Amino acid sequence: MNLAIWDIESSSAATDWASIIEIGGVLVDENFKEKDRFNLRCRLPEGEIPQAMALIVNKTTIDQLTKTNLSHYQMLSEIERIFTHWGKKWGPTIFLGWSNIGFDDEMLRKEFFKGIRYPYITNASPNKRHDGINIARGAYAIDPNVLETEINEKNNPVFKLESLSRMNGFDSSDAHSAFFDATLTMKILKLIKKKQPNNWDMFLRTASKAETETIFQKESIITLNEYFYGKSRLYLCAPLHPKHCIHPIYKWGQAVDLRVDVEPLLKMSINELKIEMKKTPKFLRTIRSNKAPIIVDAAYGMKVEPYNAIDPGLIKQRAQLVRNNEKFSQNVLTALREIAEEKEQSKSQEQIYAEESIYTKFTSNKDTALFPAWHAAPWKEKLNLLDKFDDERLVSFGKKIIFQEAPEVLPPDIFKTIQRGIAKRILSTNKEKWWTISTCFTEIDTLRDKYSDQNDEEKLKFLDELNEYIMLVQKKYENV
Repeated sequence: MNLAIWDIESSSAATDWASIIEIGGVLVDENFKEKDRFNLRCRLPEGEIPQAMALIVNKTTIDQLTKTNLSHYQMLSEIERIFTHWGKKWGPTIFLGWSNIGFDDEMLRKEFFKGIRYPYITNASPNKRHDGINIARGAYAIDPNVLETEINEKNNPVFKLESLSRMNGFDSSDAHSAFFDATLTMKILKLIKKKQPNNWDMFLRTASKAETETIFQKESIITLNEYFYGKSRLYLCAPLHPKHCIHPIYKWGQAVDLRVDVEPLLKMSINELKIEMKKTPKFLRTIRSNKAPIIVDAAYGMKVEPYNAIDPGLIKQRAQLVRNNEKFSQNVLTALREIAEEKEQSKSQEQIYAEESIYTKFTSNKDTALFPAWHAAPWKEKLNLLDKFDDERLVSFGKKIIFQEAPEVLPPDIFKTIQRGIAKRILSTNKEKWWTISTCFTEIDTLRDKYSDQNDEEKLKFLDELNEYIMLVQKKYENV
């Protein structure tokens, strides 16, 4: 299967509110032979305030932010075209990056959602998704000699891409640019495959939710790799009964850690199990089926502490007790459901904005089917076509896209409403979920103090340019 290794740079770290401003990727076959590559950069969408530190990290200038040829809408269109083309031309593909499941994938999904595009392009069948950092941590947990790592002040290995690349002999001087980071990820993964060829396919087999579920429904003992408090650990686990091993709300796999004496657990009531679940060490392990967990052979877990000090016969006995006790597994799931429902009820009732509602309410198939026609239509027709959408969120997103791309086609009342909406958000002096003009000025002042102390003239010059740009935006929207 092909690997699509990609990376993004964004205007801030808030996935609901930021924008992708650069994206790059390389498509390789199973032997890491390159088939295609791309690198795109776009202008910041109208009405968005960037995070200064994000721009410093990804080395984005104000000219790049404001004068790049591609608009944000055009870049999303090109991403969709490339990713679709890769699948059609070269067949099923695993999309992955470095920490992409927690950030890049979330950014892309939310950008596509707000951009009236199908959000799950990287894992829509037959494509799958994985995460390079999961593979690296899993490989390291099996054998620390697989990668050279820096050790931080807490005596833990460092898995940051730039650090790992540098330590393993790869030039990382241009890290934090999208295409360059994608190529660094490719080099690290290629090295892991070379050093652990027998484990490579085992790492990749969890690239789809369905295949991951098949593994823990079929196996009586597995080794699960998890990363906690800076350490990559192996846990020897017994999945619950095959019919009752998936969380009733979150749909993640559940397994019992075989370090614990399971017999007392089997006799517990649902309320007792709920109390026990709060204790540490945890007797229950979660297998995040849709987030490419690393699941390897039971033999690896048997070799590490504390499992290597437990009689193998006792481990097998515990696994059988867990696996064969249907009632216990049902009780565990009931306890998990009650905990999840209690958590849901205690959530704050703060407003959920459309931009952060991708998982709150899924777009209907009827509306999704209209996406291609909407994008293909001329700008004047796009506004009328919005009436065909049932989902008011899409109507709102569509009007904002037209405002950013072809404002001249909007009736004056709609134009003014969008403009005032932007002004209200970015001129707010309250603590908001998104970056405001006020927040940006405060951040610039804080960073100025930091870089003045360091005599970093280059970054100070950039902050002056950003300050000037934000002042222009402020002046424009104060007059709305």
